[in-house]
Amino acid sequence: MLTLSSKSQSFSFFFLLFIVTLQCYIASSAILYSLKHHHNNFHHQRPMIHANQTNCALFVGTWIPDDTDPFYQSSNCPIIDPQFNCKMFGRPDSNYLKYRWRPLNCELPRFNGVQFLIGMRGKSIMFVGDSLGRNQWESLICMIYADVPQSQTQLVRGEQLSTFRFLDYGVTISFYKAPFLVEVDVVQGKRVLKLEEIDGNGDVWRNADILSFNSGHWWTHQGSLQGWDYIELGGKYYQEMDRLAAMERGLKTWANWVEKNIDKSKTKVFFLGISPSHTNPNEWSSGVTTITSKNCYGETAPISGTGTSYPGVYPEQMKVIDMVIREMNYPVYLLDITMLSAYRKDGHPSVYSGDLSPQQRANPSYSDCSHWCLPGLPDTWNELFYTTLFY
Repeated sequence: MLTLSSKSQSFSFFFLLFIVTLQCYIASSAILYSLKHHHNNFHHQRPMIHANQTNCALFVGTWIPDDTDPFYQSSNCPIIDPQFNCKMFGRPDSNYLKYRWRPLNCELPRFNGVQFLIGMRGKSIMFVGDSLGRNQWESLICMIYADVPQSQTQLVRGEQLSTFRFLDYGVTISFYKAPFLVEVDVVQGKRVLKLEEIDGNGDVWRNADILSFNSGHWWTHQGSLQGWDYIELGGKYYQEMDRLAAMERGLKTWANWVEKNIDKSKTKVFFLGISPSHTNPNEWSSGVTTITSKNCYGETAPISGTGTSYPGVYPEQMKVIDMVIREMNYPVYLLDITMLSAYRKDGHPSVYSGDLSPQQRANPSYSDCSHWCLPGLPDTWNELFYTTLFY
């Protein structure tokens, strides 16, 4: 935490904030013009497609009906948060568990928890980012645990760092909460998002053998959900800023940190694509008004069609991620789950979340259309993660 040592310094600090706030749009325009200019060039480009070393396009394909059981039952997993535990909180249907992702020109290999642990023996995996990263982290642990239910394990939960260990294999799988990846500091009781600093966060990340980052949703939050009071860039403070330009600057700080601190011969780095939300029914109902048309509430099947074109409006944040990774020298692997996930309007907790009171669960307007049920869609993300690691 940063502190100011005198009343004079405190007054100067807040006077500076007042002045730069009045001038933020003028002062920032020159700094951010070149950043914002990039986004104008992305609107008509297709999302970047990554694939493994075969002819398989992992992230383009189709969802097909599949009657096999999910990888695990929520009641048998030691780690699912109430936020993701749809069955525990009353979801009555299970059709959302009956679809399998089929990539173009290939089949995904079946996830094998034992093989995963053997391949990762003695190593550490760390997911870094927001609650969608935590969604994937918990999914992976559930998938592995289902194959080794007698294995000795250890869970240590913390406010920022949580760690699950498969002790018999020496495998550590952690989640580190850092929604922006860059620092958020507190100055005189105000949260300051520092677009050019990573600092202490990186000290925890650097020793992992596998790093999987994600960021995106928090950059666009408004009102009470906004994660900062001021943004610091170039030694100046802003109350508001073009959100995509701010995200781009923050991710470039992250990219520079990776380039300087991670040895590519020892560590593999992944970046999880933007996980789409389903709050706008016009993206799947062609404008037809239905009883459940306010959000994902009541949706029990994927959006129809093949996963070769994006349904709805492609996320602007994904264009930023795509551009930053393209410009890096370090070989970061983009786990490009954005398009395939966009078809899964049926996979969200909706009102079946432990984060809601019984009264809220009775009101569809409280639906969580951002996170995902477990078991559910993040299991497919981890099938793709597993494939890229071992095949």
